[in-house]
Amino acid sequence: MTSSTTAPAKGPGKLPLTSIIGYGAGDAANNLAFTTTVMFLLVYYTDVAGISAAAAGTLFLVVRVFDAFADLFAGRLVDRTYTKRWGKFRPFILFGSLPLMVLTFLNFHIPQIGEGGKLAYAYILYAAMGLAYSLVNIPFGSMAASMTQLPKERAKLASARTIGALMVSSALGIFVAPLLKAGTDLQAVFTTLTIVFMVVGVALYMFTFFTARERVVREVPKVSFKQSMATLKGNKPLLMLCLSSLLFLSGQLSLTTVQLYYFRDALRHLELVPVLAIVQLIETFVLSAVIPLLVQRVGKRPLYIALTGVTLVGGLIIMFTPVSVVWLGFVGFAVAMAGIAGVNIVVWALEADTVEYGEWKTGVRSEGIIYSLFSFTRKTGQAVGGALAAYVIGIAGYDGKAAEQTAQAVTGIQIAAGLIPGLLAVAAGAIMFFYQLTDDRFAKIVAEIRERHVQAGAGIGTDADTVARHSQTDH
Repeated sequence: MTSSTTAPAKGPGKLPLTSIIGYGAGDAANNLAFTTTVMFLLVYYTDVAGISAAAAGTLFLVVRVFDAFADLFAGRLVDRTYTKRWGKFRPFILFGSLPLMVLTFLNFHIPQIGEGGKLAYAYILYAAMGLAYSLVNIPFGSMAASMTQLPKERAKLASARTIGALMVSSALGIFVAPLLKAGTDLQAVFTTLTIVFMVVGVALYMFTFFTARERVVREVPKVSFKQSMATLKGNKPLLMLCLSSLLFLSGQLSLTTVQLYYFRDALRHLELVPVLAIVQLIETFVLSAVIPLLVQRVGKRPLYIALTGVTLVGGLIIMFTPVSVVWLGFVGFAVAMAGIAGVNIVVWALEADTVEYGEWKTGVRSEGIIYSLFSFTRKTGQAVGGALAAYVIGIAGYDGKAAEQTAQAVTGIQIAAGLIPGLLAVAAGAIMFFYQLTDDRFAKIVAEIRERHVQAGAGIGTDADTVARHSQTDH
């Protein structure tokens, strides 16, 4: 193998602050596309485009499953890509950001061309946006494992991307959600919003491109399909994390999809959405500062499990609080969002650890295919969660043209916002009780990988025997 690395003098350890901020800016840009569609596309379909909730639910399910497979395609493309000038990941950010933001704009501009025509247009544009998102987000997410191998630094990157994402979702809640009142020209609101996001999103992506760089030594610049598959084979921590994330994201997307409906149609206090957004932002900043310290003290797995429990508590409050007790319903949402934010910080650090596990077993770093499989299951969870939420409120009788929803429709909203996320969070946490890649074991794996690099550099044998031994004796 030939060494082809762009690692600078600082090495794969402590990161400069600009790199951490730049990485967070990338996920802020991601969520100008992703969170905007998650929070508002169903509202746009039902209240502006005139697409039924049931038809929108099927659309979400079909297109997001397509998106999940698009992630696998993007992962293979990343593993096959390597440029001496920009490395493996940054070219996708450089050339993919503008198409993604343009497609975000187009998804909120469905022409009135009949029921079938509108639905076909929505399918095509949403699928195209999903593919564009995969071609930017998979390289972006994969890059974290190539920036540092220190658990605390990876936790900082995870915190940075969570802050970036939550700043966007908070801004949407504070400044956009209050505009979506009955009788408002919603098309004009979405047009202005998406034009601004095109400009801001591309600018944020460019900041990420210039500040976030690969630092971990790479022996194989371009990974073959066979090597990619070998990296996945037997990677039990990755598979368990994928299953847990699929369940958790299904619940999270159910809650997020109906958040606006819950405050507008159940509690009938739309003005609380910006307040919740501010609370979420504060929660995320606090968690982002505390979680790297908690990771060092208690470890990532126990922390992940505890945070799924917090999500359960919030979901149960949402489900069983009478809509007349507005303050308690608000508290339930705040508690659930704290649990969700915490899990989403820890999970990215856990995912990055599975890259070293795969390299330890096979001798090949394959960030692209590992991250894409992880993202595949998350996208599948998003598909299930978003569709489930739409189906539940549709079956319960939600009417996008009604001034006031029936009691049955309100109960449907509570189920989608509270019961479903709570139960799925419990299932996600239960799986992680059996997760074996503890922080102590990870440290030993990283030390052994570095020793291999030292021996290879000194010309002491090859990795083949060592890799074969670990493939046979791993427990």
